[in-house]
Amino acid sequence: MGKKLYVGNLSYQMDDQSLTDIFSAHGTVESARIIMDRDSGRSKGFAFVEMSSDAEAAAAIEKLHGSEQGGRNMNVSEAKPMAPREGGGGGRGGNRGGFGGGNRGSRY
Repeated sequence: MGKKLYVGNLSYQMDDQSLTDIFSAHGTVESARIIMDRDSGRSKGFAFVEMSSDAEAAAAIEKLHGSEQGGRNMNVSEAKPMAPREGGGGGRGGNRGGFGGGNRGSRY
């Protein structure tokens, strides 16, 4: 498995293919995916690129971090593992015990 990179501060006109083209100058791109807003369908301005080796990833970071692409200076760094999500999601939440209020039986 390759090395995953986080790419931020992207031009909103950038697409997956353009991103692949930019990074492929520094090695083999396994995948390049711009993150899209679920509601609007527009780019969120960041992406994840997976390079085939650590050396290629390091070269891409060195050459592309701070470089100007589409009028913006890209941020390129090693992607951090996704943090586990908190809470139940799906609109649930609130009382976690499932039995309502906190002072049952209390006379105060």
